[in-house]
Amino acid sequence: MTWIFVAALLWETRSAFYRRMTRFGLTLWAVILLTPPCARAAETNAAPDFKEVYDLVRTHLAGATDVDLNRAAVEGLFTSLRGKVSLVGSNTAGAQTTGALVSKSAVLENDVAYVRAGRVEDGLAQEFAEAIQQLSATNKLKGVVLDLRFAGGDDYAAAAAVANLFLAEAKPLLDWGSGVVKSEKKGGIIKLPAAVLVNHETGGAAEALAAVLRETGTGLILGGTTAGRAMTSQEFALESGQRLRIATAPVKLGDGRALSAQGVKPDIEVPVNPDQERAYFEDAYTRPAKANFPAGAGLSVTNQLDGTNRPARRSRPTEADLVRARRDGTNLDADSTFVRYAEPEKPLIRDPALARAVDLLKGLAVVRQAPP
Repeated sequence: MTWIFVAALLWETRSAFYRRMTRFGLTLWAVILLTPPCARAAETNAAPDFKEVYDLVRTHLAGATDVDLNRAAVEGLFTSLRGKVSLVGSNTAGAQTTGALVSKSAVLENDVAYVRAGRVEDGLAQEFAEAIQQLSATNKLKGVVLDLRFAGGDDYAAAAAVANLFLAEAKPLLDWGSGVVKSEKKGGIIKLPAAVLVNHETGGAAEALAAVLRETGTGLILGGTTAGRAMTSQEFALESGQRLRIATAPVKLGDGRALSAQGVKPDIEVPVNPDQERAYFEDAYTRPAKANFPAGAGLSVTNQLDGTNRPARRSRPTEADLVRARRDGTNLDADSTFVRYAEPEKPLIRDPALARAVDLLKGLAVVRQAPP
């Protein structure tokens, strides 16, 4: 549990080393302390020359026609450059385009709001605000987890609108080619610290939203590096009559820094096996085999598969136990023989990224309530 309170304390501490001090600022040292030692191997092998490969395949592949090879080459480009190059009107980019903007909302551990965004489009800010309002109506919330894993979208105005919910002062947010958009000077609708979950499938406006929430000091990003598709696009006419959309310029944060084509790196990296991540995304309380966890998978001490962040529950004595104790004059507090019917444990969050986010927000709440 130590890292939780260290993280929360540092989040609350105002340090000269962190230039973007805000109401929920976290120092660089917290990131260093909390980030698990996991390095991703860089790919060093250069790809072969495309024309050379194409000519060899065209000459020697039995039964291949120019039409087949052309289709394969185009589809390969779309797949490799997913989200950056696509045919207008197609779903080649692989982004979710249907379904609810807020696909799930719940209260976790009695006091942490969880809201999952299906995609970042117009209307998300309203649905997000309504979800928080509903969850806070019957619960005293300590923070909010915004889950942007597997989310996409290309509506950067919608991303700015969501960030605007957390900000009481006018601040520069995003620039997607039409000048810097700022938040409105008003009383913030949501006065809660946020933890933002992202992964390698978080793309476009979703990763821009994560970045701007961090930039404005609203919260921290946890999970994996995003897809690197936060870009503005142009359309070009093709001889076939179709139109090709190409990402031509990166979206910029309020201070003018461009979002990287390599993606937004999380403040706290939580490596998770992709197959398990899908399972966790469907059910945060699922229990996959321990053997499948990658080394340093980012599980906190309080959320190991066989651990619990709650004290062990003591079994309740039955009526027969009480009668026997009275007859024999025994003390049930010192007698373990009555243990027969164990009370069931409350569900334990086993999604590593979500568990860490909940722990972080709970730790922050403890630090904020502590006397100076």
